[in-house]
Amino acid sequence: MKIDSHHHLWNYSAEEYGWIDDQMTLLKRDFLPSHLTPHVESIGFDGTIAVQARQSIEETEWLLGLAEKSELIKGVVGWVPLCSNSVDDHLKRFSKSPKLVGVRHVLQDEPDDRFMMRPDFLNGIRCLSQYDLAYDILIFPKQLDAASELVSMFPKQRFILDHIAKPPIKEGVISEWKVGLERLAQYPNVYCKLSGMVTEADRTNWKPAHLTPYLDVVFKAFGTKRLMIGSDWPVCTVVAEYQLVMETVLAYISALSDEDQAAITGGNAVRVYKLG
Repeated sequence: MKIDSHHHLWNYSAEEYGWIDDQMTLLKRDFLPSHLTPHVESIGFDGTIAVQARQSIEETEWLLGLAEKSELIKGVVGWVPLCSNSVDDHLKRFSKSPKLVGVRHVLQDEPDDRFMMRPDFLNGIRCLSQYDLAYDILIFPKQLDAASELVSMFPKQRFILDHIAKPPIKEGVISEWKVGLERLAQYPNVYCKLSGMVTEADRTNWKPAHLTPYLDVVFKAFGTKRLMIGSDWPVCTVVAEYQLVMETVLAYISALSDEDQAAITGGNAVRVYKLG
C-alpha cells in the first residue's frame, strides 16, 4: 500500500487559519478529500494520513469524521491538549476511532524552544503509550537538541519528525541542522517524513536539485527503514503542484531497491502508524 504520510484538510476561515498569511493566498479556500483524491490517484498511491492544522479538539473531531467517510484517509494525526489534566479523557474518547493514529502539537510556534520539556507536556506524551499512538514532532532546527532530549526519555514511544525539521534550504545552510538531525536520528524510535521541503526552498526559483544535499543527510542519518514520503498538500502548492512535489522524492529514491522504495512510499508509514 502506497501512502502519502502528510497532508492537511480544511474549511477555510481567516479566524481559524491565521497562520495562512498573504504570501499564501492560494491556500485561502477549502481543501477537502474530494480535491485531494485525483492528485493521489494520479501518482498511483492508495491512501493518506491527514494531519491537524488547527490546535483544537474540534479539528480532531472534524478530521476523524472525514476519515470515517473516506476510503482515501487511512489515518489521522490529531490534536489534543497534551498539557491539560484532561488529556487522558480526550485520548480515551478519540481512540475509539481506529482512524486516530497519532497526535501533534505545533511546537515550532511555541516561544520557548524547550516547551516540550515542560512537566505537563511530558505527562501528555507519557499518556500516548496507553493508546498506542505515535507523536509527530513539528519543529525548527533550533529545537532539535530539545527534541533529542525528549525522545531519549520515551524509548518505547514512536516519534515522527515532520518536514525534516525545516532546514534553511533557501539559504543553502546545512551544518547546524545536520548536527542536530544526526543526533536525533541516533534514537531508533524516531522516524522522519520526507515532506515540507519545497516551502523551505526559494519559493520563486526552486529546483529539485536544491533539495538533494538535505535528502542526502536525511537518508544517511535515518536509513530507508525510518523514512516516509509526504506531500504536505495543500501547503506545498504555494511553491509546486502535488505531482511535482511527490515525484521529486520518487525520482531521488528511484535507484534504490524495490524493497527500500516500497518502505519509503508506504511500508514504513503502515508500520509506524499501525494503519489497519
